[in-house]
Amino acid sequence: MSFTSPNSMRSPSFAQSLLCFSVIVALIAGGLFGLGISLHALIFLCLLWAGINAFSLGYNYLQIRELMTSALTRAMPAIFIFILIGMVIASFMQSGTISTLIYYGLSWLNPSLFLAVGLILCAVMSVATGTSWGTVGTMGVVLMGIGEAMNIPLPIIAGMVVAGATFGDKMSPVSDTTNLASMSAGTTIYRHMYAMLLTTLPSFLLTFVIFLVIGFTYASQSLNVEEIYKIKAALASLYNLAPYITLLPLVLLTVMSIKKVPAEVAMSCSILLAVIIAIFYQDTNTISVLNALWENTPQNTGIANLDALLGRGGISSMSWTLLLALMAIALGGILHGAGFLAALLSGIIKRVKRTETLIAVTIASGFLGNVAMGEAYISIILNCQLFKSKYQQQKLDPSMLSRSVEEGATMTTGLIPWTTAGAFYSATLGVEVLDYAPYAFFNYLNGVVAITMAALGVGLLKEKRAQHH
Repeated sequence: MSFTSPNSMRSPSFAQSLLCFSVIVALIAGGLFGLGISLHALIFLCLLWAGINAFSLGYNYLQIRELMTSALTRAMPAIFIFILIGMVIASFMQSGTISTLIYYGLSWLNPSLFLAVGLILCAVMSVATGTSWGTVGTMGVVLMGIGEAMNIPLPIIAGMVVAGATFGDKMSPVSDTTNLASMSAGTTIYRHMYAMLLTTLPSFLLTFVIFLVIGFTYASQSLNVEEIYKIKAALASLYNLAPYITLLPLVLLTVMSIKKVPAEVAMSCSILLAVIIAIFYQDTNTISVLNALWENTPQNTGIANLDALLGRGGISSMSWTLLLALMAIALGGILHGAGFLAALLSGIIKRVKRTETLIAVTIASGFLGNVAMGEAYISIILNCQLFKSKYQQQKLDPSMLSRSVEEGATMTTGLIPWTTAGAFYSATLGVEVLDYAPYAFFNYLNGVVAITMAALGVGLLKEKRAQHH
């Protein structure tokens, strides 16, 4: 067999696909948790293994490389946003935007309500902007700073931020995943959102109650007023904190997002405005402001946690995440393009008979797609293609398919360390995925609620008539 000349490719069998995935899961789980091997090195070994499997099906080297390249091409918008978010955080630190939010946030948030209020704030912002990443990179970073000052453990705060941010990513009409799922399943966006509301609202209310209860466990601890005063004094000595100036970059970013300006353009404009404010209003050295866009540096307030927080951001802070995402997406390109995922799932789909089993398998398949391909977009498209005819056979409305795919793919992508979202949230919030995942209640409760409701026959939408696509 030639490495470069065209070959006739065949589809993988269910058994080969199962073996291929089992080895990948064993490599990552065993290497990462058992032996402490770097995730990047493990993904490289998985790439080699997937490549060997594709080669055995008749793919030559150039074709395998093309599978990886085409997956990376599809993911380029997410990669651009990775780079820009690093600069957004650094520029917002330099302009005093995030310091202003922390300064005033410390005045009106109290420990007992902090988690529940923070959840609502993140949900509202993500619904308005349609982006969980933008919400985590702005509101999330602010809430981490405020919560840390209140002595609330960082993994709990990060879990709350991810849960709130994911709500909007799933329920906003301007969210890319919401539009992609409805389009891929062949339903309208509003029908899709109505179907999701039936399971999402109970899950979110349950999450809100959990965070209220957790919050009350921190109400008994005396709020460290002296510590908070020191933080506010340090912020006031470093920055001019007039909100009508320092909050302008955030206002601009939010308004442009609501007006559906492309995310890259909205972020670039807010970065430029923040840089101008940092130079002319905060009177910061121009060179150090521009260098911070590449690598921000800790401040010198004498409060270690605050110094580290104010030094967050910059393109370089995203490099670990970005390189991991590139490798994971390339791996997903081989597994998807050579048909391993389709062969594995179609073998399972054939055996599904009951509606609640179908919904459970769809949700599990979305999660598996994220694990295999490193991002939710391909998982959403692939699962809609794989399951569409099965939902039609069961006389279910297409919005049931789009809902279940989102509950598997969109909801779980932030819970897996090597997905673009998981790596991004971890890099941005400074908390490991596996540390905050147990507290991102909404992200896994949604699937549990959906399967339970299906088993009880509640919230199922049947196909009313022939669908016109």
